[in-house]
Amino acid sequence: MNGDLYITNVRPMGGEATSVTVQDGRIASYGGDAVPGADVVDGGGAIVVPGLVEAHTHLDKSLLGMRWYHNDVGPRLIDKIDNERAQKRLLGIDPARQSARQVVLSVAQGSTHIRSHVDVDTDMGLSGIEGVLKTREQYRGVVDIDIVAFPQSGMLIRPGTVELMEEALKLGADVIGGLDPSAIDRDPKGHLDVVFGLADRYGCPVDIHLHEPAELGAFSMELIIERTKALGLQGRVTVSHAFCLGMADQDYVASLIDALAEARVHILTTAPASRPVPPVKRLVDAGVVVAAGSDGIRDTWGPYGNADMLERAVLVGLRNNFRRDDEVALALDVCTHGGARMMDLDGYGLDVGCRADFVLLDGETLAEAVVSRRPRRLVVKNGRVVARDGRALVEAP
Repeated sequence: MNGDLYITNVRPMGGEATSVTVQDGRIASYGGDAVPGADVVDGGGAIVVPGLVEAHTHLDKSLLGMRWYHNDVGPRLIDKIDNERAQKRLLGIDPARQSARQVVLSVAQGSTHIRSHVDVDTDMGLSGIEGVLKTREQYRGVVDIDIVAFPQSGMLIRPGTVELMEEALKLGADVIGGLDPSAIDRDPKGHLDVVFGLADRYGCPVDIHLHEPAELGAFSMELIIERTKALGLQGRVTVSHAFCLGMADQDYVASLIDALAEARVHILTTAPASRPVPPVKRLVDAGVVVAAGSDGIRDTWGPYGNADMLERAVLVGLRNNFRRDDEVALALDVCTHGGARMMDLDGYGLDVGCRADFVLLDGETLAEAVVSRRPRRLVVKNGRVVARDGRALVEAP
């Protein structure tokens, strides 16, 4: 064996059956014979899709593998934030161990890229960043991890957090995060001054949690769009959640969508059950990049989540009333190419020459593969098989 891979009887994006040759970690060709010494795998008629992209999660604080957490937290956002900060010490949440557990689960489910928001606050300092950096190095070559320095407990309301956010970027975080500039920090100008100031200084992208509803969220979104254009950060800013795009005032939503498209600001949805959601098809039709993520997985906020981006595609479809096969395929695109565009991934896709990051799915069509969510037949990362039949070939702690 020379590290090359030859997979027979596969259907790229559900098309005609062919074979795929992988060499030097990239897709070398379709059809033809196996190169000498290649590892030959029978694809069994499976559909090949690009690696799933988990574009928004929180690796540092999952409770996977720990004792069941009894949740009796209050209903407000701040209740969950304050409770989580206290529980980190009480429960002994180790960011390196917990992030590794979630990463291995994600790999088994077919994710080849992950963007994780990692808490930075004055109670825990940079321990979350340090833990996820350790996991990123441990699983390098198995999955790519993008780290967002995230002020979960607020920034201006907790003196010392701004300095820690800058230290997180120096330590190795890739993206500067933000959180509800009006509702949490109660100072949208000051909050965005810090976030965009750090982005400008360190040349990094921005990804801001925006839970703020309706007109309040729209106000913050307009400020984010203004900063994006003023600093020339078009294509490098993401607004996560963006519940305000699901508000009742459709004329206002239309104007926001136009402004997002002009400024090339991306939208990330987790397709939650309890909040208004961004209208995915309207956004995509307007030229806005839309990605998706699992958000928190089995943490102190809630007991749900399994790191399966096919399931997330189903939730995107359900929340957007997607029923046609082409609409289900759009939901999958949000969980693949959408995330790749948001994260500006180089060489992503199934074209010859692209990085060999792909997944084999069982199903007659793309739509059936999404809704049936069978165990992933094969997951390939950098030209190497990293999961087979729903099980990762790497261990979790």
